[in-house]
Amino acid sequence: MLRKALIGLVGLMAAWCVLADAPQVAQVSQQALLDMQAQETPMLLLDVRTPEEFAAGHIAGAVNIPYDQVAAHLAEIPKDKQVVVYCKSGRRAGMAVETLSSNGYTKLGHLDGDMQGWTAAARPVEETAPQPAEAK
Repeated sequence: MLRKALIGLVGLMAAWCVLADAPQVAQVSQQALLDMQAQETPMLLLDVRTPEEFAAGHIAGAVNIPYDQVAAHLAEIPKDKQVVVYCKSGRRAGMAVETLSSNGYTKLGHLDGDMQGWTAAARPVEETAPQPAEAK
């Protein structure tokens, strides 16, 4: 019995250590994002999906930097403004937030529901025309 209690305590302590190191990111509701856009709140809405996903439909005003390229584009992401990150379902946004947090970003938000939630709520989506292939 004591052994089980100790194992449980060690597990809780390990989980606490992992959570303590995780970046603290505010969940931004869809309505809060719409309000921020309407009030022209200084922020960067960061879509970390692929360029193809972005072109097929994205939230108005979003900038597309795929999650695996965020570290290479830090100069384009302001540290002095709120950065709201989203992807399709949340996994890639979490990785992007981790990259930003480890590089000193503190004003981070994650869009609640990501793009799946946004489209499920029938929120407005913009499409981008495919770019023509470069002539050689």
